[in-house]
Amino acid sequence: MADVKTIIAKRAARFLKDGDVVNLGIGMPEMVANFLPEDVNVILQSENGIMGMHAAAEEGKENTDISNAGGKYVTVIPGACYFDTAFSFGLIRGGHVDATILGALQVDSEGSLASHIIPGKMVPGMGGAMDLVSGAENVIVITTHTDKKGSPKILERCTLPLTAYKRVKWIISELAVIESTPEGLVLREINAESSVEEVVAKTGAQLIIPEQVGTF
Repeated sequence: MADVKTIIAKRAARFLKDGDVVNLGIGMPEMVANFLPEDVNVILQSENGIMGMHAAAEEGKENTDISNAGGKYVTVIPGACYFDTAFSFGLIRGGHVDATILGALQVDSEGSLASHIIPGKMVPGMGGAMDLVSGAENVIVITTHTDKKGSPKILERCTLPLTAYKRVKWIISELAVIESTPEGLVLREINAESSVEEVVAKTGAQLIIPEQVGTF
């Protein structure tokens, strides 16, 4: 299987629709900007104060005044604008972001998300995640299907403190695309190199398996 993060970022990029205002979280979600389909025009918003963000800057061509929320140098599209964090979060909390793509420590069968605290360990705070998952219409979680120990990250119920309750609509991993519905988690697609059986075995929540499951 190809690089896991690339697989996930490429599939996530295909979720975005023309005209969407999209926020990309720190880490793997930042990679999505590098794989946007040429026929889809979206406006990427960065919570540190950019509207019109684009792909990562090429090495040696960085503008050190332009970085994303994760501190990485990025490019911008013509017409991009900059503003302070207060205005940025006014946009987010005001419901002006159509979709947010962010990572997760855990996500569960109710569409609840845990993304910011591991008890007993020092890790960064939640950043803008709580605001984003509350304000965005479409919440897309991208994550490896299991953690480094091989334990499922998709669970019946999150065991870590929640970042958001019942807000996640889609989960994208290197193995599957899963839709969170009122009836439960529905397996919509699997990686062409995987199988339904593998996805079920590596998922800690019950999955609804429709008659037709697509591939990516």
